[in-house]
Amino acid sequence: MGLAQVRTAVAGALLLAAAALSGCGLTSGSPLADSVRPGSIGKGRPLKGAQLTVTSKEFTEQIILGQIMGLVFKAAGAEVLDRTNIQGSIGAREAVKSGAADGMYEYTGTAWITYLGHTKRVVDPRGQWEAVREADRRNGITWLPAAPLNNTYALVANQSNAEKYRLRTLSDVARLTKKDPGAATICGGSEFSVREDGLPGVAKTYGFALRRGNFKKMDDGVVYTQVAKGAACSLGVAATTDGRIPQLKLKVLADDRHFFPNYNAAPEMNSATLRKYPAIADLLAPITKRLTGAEAQRLNARVDVDGEDPHEVAKDWLMRQGFIREG
Repeated sequence: MGLAQVRTAVAGALLLAAAALSGCGLTSGSPLADSVRPGSIGKGRPLKGAQLTVTSKEFTEQIILGQIMGLVFKAAGAEVLDRTNIQGSIGAREAVKSGAADGMYEYTGTAWITYLGHTKRVVDPRGQWEAVREADRRNGITWLPAAPLNNTYALVANQSNAEKYRLRTLSDVARLTKKDPGAATICGGSEFSVREDGLPGVAKTYGFALRRGNFKKMDDGVVYTQVAKGAACSLGVAATTDGRIPQLKLKVLADDRHFFPNYNAAPEMNSATLRKYPAIADLLAPITKRLTGAEAQRLNARVDVDGEDPHEVAKDWLMRQGFIREG
């Protein structure tokens, strides 16, 4: 998919998202009813009197991050409306841009490529964040400093298939697609199959000779279990901070040509909201700094592996870190 197609696809999706804002959960939502107070952050309740709305996309990590943001605002004195769990990338983004929501955690690579229409990644993580921050100012969006958490794409295999086909890197996958095309079956979500930072780009960069039909579209969550079984999928598309990777003992293949962009999570705030409540930046800074890839993987596993509620996982983490307190 070329740049023109990316921009056309994104433009179409933005129109659909704008038309659907009233039907995707952004006209409803649940107030955060938790009784929480400041711990190491929020002292003096700098957001007292504020009415803020937080949002997120629909997958586990995003919901947890959205709950973290909402609970921090609540502890700092705000009344918070929870409008997390919005389907797809575009809807939540448009909510922040339009002011229907005040903030969310977003990924730098997603903004750079999917929203802003670029096709070449910025190699340096901080440089990527700075480029996104600068470009998004005209959209009424302000990016606060990014977390170490880098939830980028990866291809994974179970240990048996990794050993059988001698898979350690994505270059090894390219070799397999040519040497034994029938064995190179990749399972992944439909979004990955069309994104420029997904299958089209990685296949071009590495020279995948993937047979027609050998990319099998399925729900992202199902990919992990199918790859673990190793029959229908010799390989799968994974998010590197997903807690099911260690739980299922999947092998992450090295991106040896450094194709995938940096997807560092950072607070993406409506600029008008941030101007009105500048204390938000100081509230979120120490929390964002603590969000590493390993920490995210542990939090995600509590939901996807252990079956815990994302809201309770977020609240427990904030309390254990001393950021907020009960009561």
